Amino acid sequence: MTVNEESNAVSPRALFRGFAIAEMFTWAGLITALILRATEVTNLVPIAGGIHGFVFLCYVVTTTFVWVNQKWSFTLGLVGLLLAIVPFATVPFEIAVDRRGLLTGGWRLAPGGDEPRGLIEHAQAWVLRHVRLAILLLLILVTVIFLILLWLGPPVPRS
Repeated sequence: MTVNEESNAVSPRALFRGFAIAEMFTWAGLITALILRATEVTNLVPIAGGIHGFVFLCYVVTTTFVWVNQKWSFTLGLVGLLLAIVPFATVPFEIAVDRRGLLTGGWRLAPGGDEPRGLIEHAQAWVLRHVRLAILLLLILVTVIFLILLWLGPPVPRS
């Protein structure tokens, strides 16, 4: 697989849709775990919460990446990020932006595409030229952030 084929293997639309759906399913798992804990059936909240947290972070990274690629407005990108904290809202958002044609096309900063301008576009162009290495580094980064958040623990109400 050449670099160009590798960077275009998954379209922005497919990547965004995949993480929007995954985020929705992990919300369902977390809510189910909370209900099971509240009814004293079992406590799966740490597991479901951990999975949801990891997918949430991946969704945030993916949304930002697609936002830059698709040249979304600041407001639209911010809405896409904020809707991740609303249960099940990522899929309706994905459907809405897809219907408006805001997920069409490939990776514009891939080799042979647009010339990157600015730091963020240069970073994205590097990622699209080094897909496997970038995925590995991104997984490490998300894992480190996730582990730090686990180490910090849940917010504790102040008395």
